[in-house]
Amino acid sequence: MTLADPRRPEVQLSLMTHDETAPVVPVASIEVDDVDARYTAAKAAGAEIVHELTDEPWGVRRFFVRDPSGHVVNVLSHR
Repeated sequence: MTLADPRRPEVQLSLMTHDETAPVVPVASIEVDDVDARYTAAKAAGAEIVHELTDEPWGVRRFFVRDPSGHVVNVLSHR
């Protein structure tokens, strides 16, 4: 479920219990301006990519990365 203020639709809170196309449910989602650049930076830093960079059918391009504490974060951009 995604919640957003109609006056500021770019500010969203998504609550997830499962993910149809990824192996885990992320603890947070962060939208960035350039997901490809963030993916490249994460790979270069040696971060564990849990879900490879993917164009999803609902209009986002995203990847999942595991943070140093073990939490999985969804990094995305809307297409």
